[in-house]
Amino acid sequence: MNGQRYQIEYGSSALDDLDDLPARERAQILRKIERLEYGLHGNIKRLHEAEAMYRLRMGDYRILFDVEGGVIVIRRIGNRKDVYD
Repeated sequence: MNGQRYQIEYGSSALDDLDDLPARERAQILRKIERLEYGLHGNIKRLHEAEAMYRLRMGDYRILFDVEGGVIVIRRIGNRKDVYD
């Protein structure tokens, strides 16, 4: 989407979601999120009528986030069948 550098912040729901994940998936998701610092690259889709503006796909997991200026705020993290509820 662009080459801007971003700061990553986590909402309280996202931190709770991370705590609930198995260690292997948590590590993979955190690496994927860290890559967002260098730009909005990856399987990203703009969402409509959801609690977050964008979603990043990682297998069966989804990372829902907003972009507020130079900050990416992670809102929710979870399995695709549960995260949009």
